[in-house]
Amino acid sequence: MDSKKDTHLRKLLSTAAAAGEDKKAEDIRILRLDPSESGLTDYFLICTGQSDRQNLAITDEIELRLKREFGVAPNSVEGRRQAEWILMDYVDFIVHVFSAEKRAFYGLERLRKSATVLSVADLNTKIRAAIASGRKKAPASAKKVAAAKKPTAKPAKKAAVKKAVVKKAVAGRAAAKNALKRTLR
Repeated sequence: MDSKKDTHLRKLLSTAAAAGEDKKAEDIRILRLDPSESGLTDYFLICTGQSDRQNLAITDEIELRLKREFGVAPNSVEGRRQAEWILMDYVDFIVHVFSAEKRAFYGLERLRKSATVLSVADLNTKIRAAIASGRKKAPASAKKVAAAKKPTAKPAKKAAVKKAVVKKAVAGRAAAKNALKRTLR
C-alpha cells in the first residue's frame, strides 16, 4: 500500500475511533490484519457499547463524522436492527460495535491472533510522522509552483493583442449599427 493511501486510511481510522470515544465507546482496539490471512480488509476497529441504544449512537456518530470530514460512507451496514453487533464496512477497514456479551462470545481478537494491535495513540503518532515527512518534501515542490506562477512577457503580449482585436471588432460593430440607422432614417 502506498504511503498516501495508508496515511489517509489511518486518518479515517483515527477519526472513527475519536467518534467512538466521543460517544463513550469502551475498549477501542484497532487490529491491522495480516494480508495473507485477510483479503477482505486491512483493519478492524472494534469497540463496545453498554446498550443497544449506545451502539446505535456510536455507529451514527462514526458514519456522520467520516461522511462530513472525508465524504466517505460505508459500503454496507449490518446489524442495526438488533444493535448487539453492528458491522460497518468501509472496504479498507471494518468497524465492529459490540455489546459486551457479544464481544466476549465472538472474540474477534482471539480469532485474529496474527493481527497487530494498534492503539489510537500509535495511529496518531504515525499520522503525524507521515505529515511531517510530507512537509519536508514540500519546499522543493513549492519552489516549482512559485516558478510556474511567475509571469512571463508572452502571455501579457497575447492579452494585449486580444484586447486590441476585441476593440476593433466592437468599433466595427458600432460603425455598422450607425450606418444601418442612417439608411433606415
